[in-house]
Amino acid sequence: MSAEKIERPACVAEEHLLFLDALRASGACNMWGASVPLEEMFPELGPANARVVHGYWMRSFGERHPRGEETTR
Repeated sequence: MSAEKIERPACVAEEHLLFLDALRASGACNMWGASVPLEEMFPELGPANARVVHGYWMRSFGERHPRGEETTR
């Protein structure tokens, strides 16, 4: 993984990332399709921004949760 920090898009809020972390921990859905429940929870995002948030969450997961650090699981 690159040591370069991933730039956070303006539409990404901490509450979006926490929601996705909790969704992952719950095992309620396959995280590849998590933009759908994200948009359902935050309808103001709309489908395009929900995909942007989801993509950022996936790309930055390792940066935000370094190996060995427990997530909400």
